[in-house]
Amino acid sequence: MTSLLDSPVPAAADDPALRRGAARVLYANWTGASTVPSRGLYPHQWSWDSAFIAIGLRHLSVRRAQRELETLLGAQWADGRVPHIVFNPAVALDAYFPSPDFWRSSRDGAAAGAPEGIETSGIVQPPVHALAAWLVHLADPDASRSRGFLSRVYPALTAWHEYLTGARDLGGGGLAAVLHPWEPGMDNSPCWDAPLRRIEPAPADSYRRADLAHGAAAERPTDLDYGRYVRLAGDYRDSGYADAGTRHAFAVEDPGVNALLIVSEHALGRIAAETGADPAPHEERAARLTAALVERLWSPDDGMFLCRDLVDGELITERSVAGLLPLVVPGLPQEIVDALAGTAAGPGFRLGEIPMVPSYDLTGPAFDPSRYWRGPAWFNTGWLLERGLRGHGRTGAADRLRATMLTSAGACDFAEYVDPFTAEARGTRDFGWTAALTLDLLARDPAEEDAGSTPDAVAAALV
Repeated sequence: MTSLLDSPVPAAADDPALRRGAARVLYANWTGASTVPSRGLYPHQWSWDSAFIAIGLRHLSVRRAQRELETLLGAQWADGRVPHIVFNPAVALDAYFPSPDFWRSSRDGAAAGAPEGIETSGIVQPPVHALAAWLVHLADPDASRSRGFLSRVYPALTAWHEYLTGARDLGGGGLAAVLHPWEPGMDNSPCWDAPLRRIEPAPADSYRRADLAHGAAAERPTDLDYGRYVRLAGDYRDSGYADAGTRHAFAVEDPGVNALLIVSEHALGRIAAETGADPAPHEERAARLTAALVERLWSPDDGMFLCRDLVDGELITERSVAGLLPLVVPGLPQEIVDALAGTAAGPGFRLGEIPMVPSYDLTGPAFDPSRYWRGPAWFNTGWLLERGLRGHGRTGAADRLRATMLTSAGACDFAEYVDPFTAEARGTRDFGWTAALTLDLLARDPAEEDAGSTPDAVAAALV
């Protein structure tokens, strides 16, 4: 009997109206140097948003996609970190919180190498950037070479990865750690509930919530959680944004972050070879990271990867979509690939049964189909899963996910996230990475990507 994951379905047809709609969003969100995730709720440049946006923007303008990444990397700190927000000085301070006057990067981050002339946050987001740079290069290699694009971004990307695998290896097992729930990008995930209980929230009168002016309170983090986020960010700032040698109340190894680091490390190997550098150190690091990911975060009983709380040393039992994202990693043991695919199709995530893959286990105690990262489906995680499934030969599942993502994107006005059961819009609309990744899904030819099944072909489909 053919399983759902392997049953073929036709690829989604090209949709010119959908393409025009996605392009409209990216053009409207372009600031001249980068793309905001949304004009209202997120009026600055966000790190992993820009990486995903560049992946889609390359289908409209390779030059703009290059500039997207170059602008972000222009705000890199001397210690190698790429900050999660680069602030636009033309935007009013009260348009977003935490604003530049909260982070005080140029002053309080000076010891860690924060740039003097650019205000940023002091935390980071998942490292999708080398993957994005490589895909932007592939969109027009001649134009990339003529501008020296990869030669210019390669040192910055290498320093970024060295920061994550050096200063951020707080667990000593080779994986990068995150120090704030905002860093893995899945801000309000139930995975953070237990670690956050240790945190005394900041007083309610010490900060303001600009997000509630642009989104329904029922879809956003609670005031209690937000107070804890502010406390953690303020404490990190007051430490001078120090990593090693500092006691952190929140320190977690996240499988999604480290899976993206591995894929981007493979991409760095491709970039190194293209620019005349030695790819071997990058491939060796990717192999070490993959082994550490399996050793430290794989849970055979759950059939997926889990987060590890570095404060108590234990795996966090909550099951989020981050635990499925290692499907994008080339070279995973086949039994782990099979288990991940089975978990994705099982009752917790119901891949192929419902329109979009939820951000949290449908059967979990904290599931909420509308609240930020506690159940709604996101297009960036769907895009990563589609790519991972296809790369590992699960073409039927990948085709189905691609088709439902494209249908959902148009129907929800390129929403930030959607109800996983109905694909009804949640969060803000005209969201940057939703539009960008829609363009990428429309532009790629699944038949060509599915043509090979050798290890090299699998790796090529992933990076």
